[in-house]
Order: sequence, then C-alpha cells, then structure tokens
Amino acid sequence: MTNKRSTAPYSNALINSRFWENKSLNELTPDEWEAICDGCGKCCLHKFIEDDDVGDEITASTEPVGQDELHYSNIACYLFDDKSCSCGDYQNRSELVPDCVTLSPDNLEDVYFMPPSCSYKRLQEGRGLASWHPLLNDGKKNKMHKKGISAQGKSINEKKVNLHDFEDYIVLWPLHDAD
Repeated sequence: MTNKRSTAPYSNALINSRFWENKSLNELTPDEWEAICDGCGKCCLHKFIEDDDVGDEITASTEPVGQDELHYSNIACYLFDDKSCSCGDYQNRSELVPDCVTLSPDNLEDVYFMPPSCSYKRLQEGRGLASWHPLLNDGKKNKMHKKGISAQGKSINEKKVNLHDFEDYIVLWPLHDAD
C-alpha cells in the first residue's frame, strides 16, 4: 500500500459534477477539497526571503513579505517524488515535516506564499480553475506537465543540496500561471 497522494481524488463523479463552479471553498466536502489540488507540487518547493543578504526559509508561521522579497527555489521537500509529482508520504507529511502546510478554507488566506497558479488561490480570487487542471482534463495531469506548470522533472531533493546555498537554486517558473 502506498502513502502517495494518487489521482484518486479526480473521480469521474467529481469531474462530472463540476462542483467547483457551484460551491464556495468553505462549502466543499473533504473529497472535493482534495480534488481542487492540481498536484503541481509547487507547494513542496522551498521558498526563501532575503533578510540583510542572509536567506531565511519561509515557514507557515512567517509573516507576509513583499513579492520582491519572496524567492521560489527548485529545492523540494525530501518527501516530494519528482517523477509522479506527489508527496511520498502524504498521510504522514505533517508529522514528518512539521512546517508542511495543510491548506484549509480557514488558513488559505494566510498562506500568502502559494504560487499564483495554485488552484485554491485561483478559486479564492474568483479566477476559476485553469484550463490545464486535471478536473478539466479527465483527471489527468498531462496538460499541466506539458505547459510547464508543475514541478515534475524540475526539482532537486533538499537532501542533495546545502540550503545555505539557496541563491544557486532560485527559479522564476513557479510564478508562471498559464491561463
């Protein structure tokens, strides 16, 4: 049995119901909430802020900073599976990685460092799901990967880098929102 988040949240019943068009994020069932996640993996990437030329990693408790001070890297959490673009132990991620953010309707507004393409953020802002979202593509992530939205094939495991050298891993592609 695997603990990876599978494509199971994209069931035909959920896809066909188009629930995201008729419900607010606060009204979603747990299965619907999970299905909103597009599985891009960008939330698994380390983000940093610049503070007097010393980089500090952002954690869930960090206060918001200006977008020009926020830097995305291609350094991924050690649990991130770069091939499947999913968490290697989704069920236990919060225990294994204490700063792993579990998004909810209650904290979505406070988690300011989610990328612009985040499906939760898009819905919260009234922009709808992007055309590449798996719910709009028979539950498949292929279109998202082809458009370069996901972290698939673009990340490096945090255990393979020195996080103090984060500036060598700063990338702009996580800010890309192709819709």
